[in-house]
Amino acid sequence: MPILPTISSPQDLRGMSLAQLQQLAQEIREAICSQVSVSGGHLAPNLGVVELTIALHYVFDFSYDRLLFDVGHQCYPHKLLTGRLGLLSKLRTREGMAGFPEPRESRYDLFSVGHAGTGIPTAVGMARGDMLNKEAFDPKTNPTGRRVVTLIGDASIVNGVAMEGLNGAGTLKRQFLVVLNDNGMSISKPQGALAHYFDRLRLSHLYTDFKKSAGEVLKGVPGGAAVRGAYHAAGEMAKAVVNEGAAWFEHFGLVTAGPIDGHDLPTLIKFLREARDLDRPMLLHVKTVKGKGYSYAEKDASAFHSPPSFAKDDGSMKPEGRSFTAAFADALSDLMEKDPRAVACTAAMPDGTGLSKVMAKFPERAWDVGICESHAMDMMAGLAKTGFKPFFAVYSTFFQRCFDQAFQEAALQGLPVRLCLDRAGLVGGDGAVHHGFCDISLLRTLPGAVVMAAMDEPSLRASLEFMRCYEKGLTAVRYPRDKVSDRLVGEPCPPFELGKARNLTPDVTEPEVAVLAFGTLAITALEAADALRDEARVAVYDARFAKPVDRELIRSLLEQRIPIVTAEDHGLPGGFGSAVLEAASEMGLDTSSITRLGLPDAWVYQNSRAQQLAEVGLDVAGLIRGIRGAVGRQIGLVKP
Repeated sequence: MPILPTISSPQDLRGMSLAQLQQLAQEIREAICSQVSVSGGHLAPNLGVVELTIALHYVFDFSYDRLLFDVGHQCYPHKLLTGRLGLLSKLRTREGMAGFPEPRESRYDLFSVGHAGTGIPTAVGMARGDMLNKEAFDPKTNPTGRRVVTLIGDASIVNGVAMEGLNGAGTLKRQFLVVLNDNGMSISKPQGALAHYFDRLRLSHLYTDFKKSAGEVLKGVPGGAAVRGAYHAAGEMAKAVVNEGAAWFEHFGLVTAGPIDGHDLPTLIKFLREARDLDRPMLLHVKTVKGKGYSYAEKDASAFHSPPSFAKDDGSMKPEGRSFTAAFADALSDLMEKDPRAVACTAAMPDGTGLSKVMAKFPERAWDVGICESHAMDMMAGLAKTGFKPFFAVYSTFFQRCFDQAFQEAALQGLPVRLCLDRAGLVGGDGAVHHGFCDISLLRTLPGAVVMAAMDEPSLRASLEFMRCYEKGLTAVRYPRDKVSDRLVGEPCPPFELGKARNLTPDVTEPEVAVLAFGTLAITALEAADALRDEARVAVYDARFAKPVDRELIRSLLEQRIPIVTAEDHGLPGGFGSAVLEAASEMGLDTSSITRLGLPDAWVYQNSRAQQLAEVGLDVAGLIRGIRGAVGRQIGLVKP
């Protein structure tokens, strides 16, 4: 009889036998794999933590205790155990389950998270808050108090914010558990010295020895004893297992144990029970297999980290058309072939940004630095200072994490660091945690910065060539998580000229309205103009630059009393439309005929990208409405 449909809360786990828990683990894997094969989503990270999640909910009561996820892309089992099986069939849609922890869904989700490194610091904050509220667990004074647990991956632990969190965690004088999920992977192979340390640890015979003897060690400890009892009873064995003599995490002040097998439910439950009652901070090192239980994901965890829909029986993925990411990879590869001074890096996203192809071709000039965006930005600044032409491929949402370095080490120094902002704008199923709606407004504040957008593959290539040759300061180009349009294939794409827009409708004379579109919305604007051909003469421009904007074009249009509609897949505050308004105002022009279309000052939650664009009025129908409104207002203004 199936068990998963009977689970309404984690309380239902506690009366189950070990055999039932193991059956439940298999059912969770099957449910997740079946759904992700249809809808896409994060697969391998979730398959790897099924037993660990069951054990955590079996031992702790997270309706009262605190569970904080780092990144959160491994939360599907947690959601299924907290009564959300009914939302799984509409995964990553507005009506269904979000792909990341989401407090709007459940009290078991404490933060809406999607960025690495945050779990430990926020857990430290909640631990301190519970102490101030006198609600914290203490084995002597408050045995019914709240415990705090945070789950973090081995690739995320090297993030600077996570390290800062560990530094704070070691000062706590109370129970605090960090569960380190060590699967040897982030999205791709983790990078850096600490990643190599974990590799050495996994290969050590001590891991195998400890796995075999862990149960025996605990048998020698009286019932209810804390992990420190097991720790000393083991004769320092746990210390040795962690670092063969160095106990690296103990330098932060955390009692450390492991690694233990993250798929061995009895061992997990035993260790978590001991950790539950410890009166000091602890790190439990758990070894898991990313993609566990689905052979294709186990063999290629990178490809199955967050796949599109796929055939479950053979793991084959359905083609989705040529993406901007693929176009970028080919363009950058060609550029680096042409220019030996060009170098590139990414922060743990070689597949997601397309840089894996470049790294394979230019292993000495392209790097994955791990989940360390700030380090990547500074490293690129250092390369620029030594005469190279650095390109940093990063998701727009993750660029936010290194804005300080873009300010201090790149823009302030006048260094030509080149940002390639993938996943700019609305990103679809990943939802609010991953939308790239801040990059224009952030970068526009930096003196001397140049901010561009690509509307198709030829314009992406042209923008990269402009960046290669531009040496006066920081440059950036943004492009979405979407397929490239072939609408203008066969037409020549003129080179990018600083601060100059491109007229996409040269045949439209005496326009009644002009659309200045930034990025792929230029293609959408052309479709809207086609639909309005019998109603109005619509001129469409590929704006190309949000900083500097095309002031001559803006002046010319407004002086001819041609209303302007700006369109951007970015937040309206401080975005491209704001730049157009500011430029017009600075030139002393009337701005009343400028209409701005963009993302509202509100959160846009998970759905398909197409549905999100329609929701915020940036699809063809939305642009048609905006254009009609602008024309209508202009007619009203000129009436006698």
